[in-house]
Amino acid sequence: MKFTFKPFTLELKHVFTIATSSRSTTPVMLTQIEYEGVIGYGEASMPPYLGESHETVSKFLFKVDLSQFNDPFKMEEILDYVDGIEEKNTAAKAAVDIALHDLVGKLMGQPWYKVWGYDESKTPHTSFTIGIDTAEVVKQKVKEADPYSILKVKLGRETDKEMIETIRSVTNKPLVVDVNQGWTDKHFALDMIHWLNERGVKMVEQPMPKTQLDDMAWLTENSPLPTFADELLQRIPDVIKAQGIYSGINIKLMKCTGLREAHKMVNLAKSLDMQVMLGCMTETSCAISAISQLAPEADWADIDGNLLIGNDPFEGTLVVNGKLKLADAPGIGLTEVRI
Repeated sequence: MKFTFKPFTLELKHVFTIATSSRSTTPVMLTQIEYEGVIGYGEASMPPYLGESHETVSKFLFKVDLSQFNDPFKMEEILDYVDGIEEKNTAAKAAVDIALHDLVGKLMGQPWYKVWGYDESKTPHTSFTIGIDTAEVVKQKVKEADPYSILKVKLGRETDKEMIETIRSVTNKPLVVDVNQGWTDKHFALDMIHWLNERGVKMVEQPMPKTQLDDMAWLTENSPLPTFADELLQRIPDVIKAQGIYSGINIKLMKCTGLREAHKMVNLAKSLDMQVMLGCMTETSCAISAISQLAPEADWADIDGNLLIGNDPFEGTLVVNGKLKLADAPGIGLTEVRI
């Protein structure tokens, strides 16, 4: 197997602001694994808060030697090797995992949702993310999100109520919110959740700092809305950690090393009677199409990272009338590659 990679920079359509930061670009690394003339595509997305960069991902990927493997179907052996190179570097590991899944799916001639036995008609509607901004820009973003039936609103600053009231002035669509650990007092958080519940919000993602586990468990127990772990959640052991503290988990490929572990996390969460949400970073349609293979098993989806950028080099999973539509293409479901 021949493994190659190259840096790429995503250009966001709008400045993207959350509780802790703002940015207008996101660095990614695009990867390829070639075997007997078939190419699998992968991606690492590196928003600053993950602690990865073009430099760190390149340093890791230069250590990856896939030429020692002569059978791409030995995925567990290959991905165990990649995972063992260094302790962290989860996005870099995901770039290899995604490309390997794309390659093996193509060699089988099947998309992964079919390999896993999922019903593509059961994909959920995906939310479209509205970042923190001025009232004028927020209204413009809501207008651009007209094809989507659910909006995800970033909160966690002093403008939280203004954000919701601005959106409610122009739409009555269901909302979900992501606080990005922005509320530190559990009583304030509960008051806010009740206020949000009265305004058509359906769930709350990471309302409190990931370190405040006792406060978060109390909040979930008293909350009228389901709560989801995001910043708390990285890999499989964190699913167990989140049980009894959150209602559900948000799985992202860049944090859990890719599809192999994400698939296991979905099954584990369901066995623990926890809800499953699938999320993303700002990513191309490569990583978005990869995570979408798990969508039929998700209760919630926030798979819109490719919709926030203006220079996507891939086409794959689409959003039709707000609902994820999986492509009947082998591997991770890419239908066009322009790189």
